[in-house]
Amino acid sequence: MKPEGIKQVIQLDDGREIEIETGVLAKQADGSVVVKMGKTMLLATVVSNKDLKPDIDFFPLTVDYREKFSASGKFPGGFIKREGRPSPEEILVMRLVDRALRPAFPKDYRYDTQVMIQLLSYDENVQPDALAGLAASAAIAVSDIPFDGPIAEVRVIRKDGQFMINPGIKDIEQADIDLIVGGTADSVTMVEGQMHEVSEEEMLEAIEFAHQYIKQLVEAQKELASKVEKAQKKREYPKEEPDEELYQKVYDFVYDKIYEIASHPTGKQERKEKFDKLKEELLAQFDEDYAEENAKKISEYFADVKRKAVRDLILNEGKRLDGRGPRDIRPIWTEVDYLPAVHGSAIFTRGETQALASVTLGTSMDMNVIDGVSFQDEEKFYLHYNFPPFSTGEVKPLRGTSRREIGHGHLAQRALEPMVPEDTPYTIRVVSDILESNGSSSMATVCAGSMALMDAGVQLKKQVAGIAMGLIHDEETGRHAVLSDILGDEDHLGDMDFKVAGTKDGITACQMDIKIKNLDRAILEKALHQAKEGRLHILEKMNETISEPRPDVKEFVPKVEKIEIPKDFIGAVIGKGGKEIQQLQDETDTVIVITEEGDSGVVEIMGKDRDNIQRAIDIIRSIAFEPEVGEVYEGKVVSIKDFGAFIEIGRGTEGLLHISEIDWNRVRDVKDHLQVGQTVKVKLVGMEPGGKLRLSRKILLPKPEGYVERRRPPRRDDGRRRPPRRGPARDSHRPERRDRDQNRHED
Repeated sequence: MKPEGIKQVIQLDDGREIEIETGVLAKQADGSVVVKMGKTMLLATVVSNKDLKPDIDFFPLTVDYREKFSASGKFPGGFIKREGRPSPEEILVMRLVDRALRPAFPKDYRYDTQVMIQLLSYDENVQPDALAGLAASAAIAVSDIPFDGPIAEVRVIRKDGQFMINPGIKDIEQADIDLIVGGTADSVTMVEGQMHEVSEEEMLEAIEFAHQYIKQLVEAQKELASKVEKAQKKREYPKEEPDEELYQKVYDFVYDKIYEIASHPTGKQERKEKFDKLKEELLAQFDEDYAEENAKKISEYFADVKRKAVRDLILNEGKRLDGRGPRDIRPIWTEVDYLPAVHGSAIFTRGETQALASVTLGTSMDMNVIDGVSFQDEEKFYLHYNFPPFSTGEVKPLRGTSRREIGHGHLAQRALEPMVPEDTPYTIRVVSDILESNGSSSMATVCAGSMALMDAGVQLKKQVAGIAMGLIHDEETGRHAVLSDILGDEDHLGDMDFKVAGTKDGITACQMDIKIKNLDRAILEKALHQAKEGRLHILEKMNETISEPRPDVKEFVPKVEKIEIPKDFIGAVIGKGGKEIQQLQDETDTVIVITEEGDSGVVEIMGKDRDNIQRAIDIIRSIAFEPEVGEVYEGKVVSIKDFGAFIEIGRGTEGLLHISEIDWNRVRDVKDHLQVGQTVKVKLVGMEPGGKLRLSRKILLPKPEGYVERRRPPRRDDGRRRPPRRGPARDSHRPERRDRDQNRHED
């Protein structure tokens, strides 16, 4: 018998419902729920170990999100017919949930915790990524795991000037704002999304609209948890009591020294060496056995004092680790066309952060095919971000693409994508290699990528730049400082990491993580306007190097042209066994790709020589030729007869230019006017029921003055004039024929 579950139903303003149920599935997990909206269903579970891992100073949380292909009645693609490693799209959802969830756990909780979310059923009108955060939080809320939540996430879009919550894929495609917003009942903690050059005020409106629904979802989780017995008593765990005496010793020894180091600007590595040396001096102050026994606490207290000293320096003196003021941007230098053999390249260096971007142009065969459960697409524009360990002066094993690399690359791709024209004939791949990193390498990728696209001759609508903003906020005094272009240390020690990318006219993408509660709207608004100021400064520096796209791709880069042909002619262009298209590619030294789109065939022709591309286009158009009455064609004389000439106006398409249509004056011999192989302009003046084409040349010539049209007998099927009838018709005994003959006689 199915167990009795505990349900909570949330009514949205538009009449839709979100249902959360627990107590039915996965009951051996510490917490589990099924979240349902429409036909989309997610199962979320959480398990947290009760054995503490020794000597760890972080919260070992793992968030996993997977989509079952059976959820939408599909088979997994590829040779192995089962789900494998997570796709980039699944990893992006994992990151969205992790970023909103992690800050909601107690800071001293150090137990291995795993959150797993599975898409069990998919409805295209309900996107699962908007429900994943809610499902994860609800699973924890009904468990006995210590939790400072609940939290929730929603998707907010703006379509036709109206905000919508958790829309379907069709609405998302028509939106000019698309954000995933996460938070608690008190504040927003996470924002990520794409926009089409919207203002700072419009973005704030979208975030505030989303937060109203987040509050509703959080309240529903609390009500659900109140009905679950296990959730009433959270598990106890040994909390590490602070050693006030030890903390004071650490503070007294290092605070002033850290403040002094931070007050004198140095490079990242030199500053790190000074802090490491100071930490060694601190450890030397203690007995060796005591230092070894309390090494973890001493390290934690050193980090706490360092955080306080650096924050105090910024709040007290408005001075940052590298000597800048809060609004200052680090020195910038840029260069384009750095890599001579690639289609487009650029270096963007801001302080100690450096990105090298390259662009490769290809055909539709190079598109990035996405075949997921909840999302299928073919990307004509995509960006890959690489973050090698040498960029931070470290040695680390290389184990494939990291979640961070996927997330940062996706953010930069969304920032640039709205500025790539839809009619661009190329498939475009941008690769960003981070060569140095000290804060905001994803935004450096946006800048380098924008310049590299312009260098490649992609007709980017506008230049795009990105900047990372930070915040130092003292909750006790209310003092705060918004920091432009943050360093890596400022990200780690600060209260906010807010990445904003866009053009001179508006925001195209953002990513925000807030570490404090109850962030004042005025502070967020200030951060956005300060980000705009910094973005415009960076754009100005970029425009000094390249302000407009190259008018064309580089000489050695293959050129691409697209044409459409009637769908019925695709087979003729390809030919039997591909013979026609292979021969055409060989003759013109091009690569030709044909795809079906609706009732048309889209033909892509790629080659290095534009003349050869045009020759291929001309041949394809002649194969896929559909004559239209009234159109003028330039044809070739293929044969001459006594009664006229046959003109080829398209490949394999001939029409008759009758002797009477060659010239206004009488033509006695066709050969006096036309020769085989001659090119002549003709107009298609008629099409016979059997498909025969009637052409005229004289209609394109000026009519002689005083010209009188002669009456001519009708033509026979062979094009010759039929002689007039003499005497009564053979069948004039039929009444209807006699009537016609009589009428003709009277006329």
